[in-house]
Amino acid sequence: MQDSQDYLDKKAFFEKIITLYGRNVIIEILQDNSIEIHKLHMAESNKTDGAIKTILSLAKKRDIEISFHDKNQLSRISKNAKQDQGVAIDIISKSYQNAKEIKKLDSFRLIALDGIHNPQNLGMIIRSCAAGNVDGIILPKKSSAKISPLVVKASAGTLFKLPIYFCNSLDEILNDMSETKIYALSSHAKTTIDNIVPHNKSIFVLGNESDGVSKEVENLCNDSVSIPMNRGVESLNVAVTTSLIAFMK
Repeated sequence: MQDSQDYLDKKAFFEKIITLYGRNVIIEILQDNSIEIHKLHMAESNKTDGAIKTILSLAKKRDIEISFHDKNQLSRISKNAKQDQGVAIDIISKSYQNAKEIKKLDSFRLIALDGIHNPQNLGMIIRSCAAGNVDGIILPKKSSAKISPLVVKASAGTLFKLPIYFCNSLDEILNDMSETKIYALSSHAKTTIDNIVPHNKSIFVLGNESDGVSKEVENLCNDSVSIPMNRGVESLNVAVTTSLIAFMK
């Protein structure tokens, strides 16, 4: 029984780990004492000058564990051999949570993302949600942009300011959301966001940059809403749409 609990505790811990890479990104992270760090990974082939010297100095100052790897090992950790620049870092993000935790909430307004592939859009979505009236983002691991240095940059320091709920796919979460009003954003919907009656549990699903919400996910929603448009404009960027949802009263 204890072994089973230990396994679950360890699994829960590592689910909160986000791995980022790139020298400038890692320097910024190491300089931010509010970010909890699990481990720093370095390529053995790095020359200890310039940015690498700064990274090692900052890590030593914060007493962070450093692991050294050959290039192949490091690329497996960073999952981006072309852009990791010989460094990667494991962050313990308390705001990165399993989407099953949503069921414990008494009320919420969440943004669910269906097939958002552009990391800059994801970063701007996170920023808008952190600034607005949103309690978190549901981000599937499949067919979605991953948390990356581009996302961090586009979020402009807001990545860890609100919960990001991860799941393998949206259907496993939306299927299990009784007593929740789930809206699909659609340019064809007759109901607009101006006509929505506030609900204590609501999820707004925003779809792919070019194709919108997928049919499979739309079938799991119990309503669809649109953004009222003027002058024949057909659609908005998904990050802009998120901003409008995030600042609804």
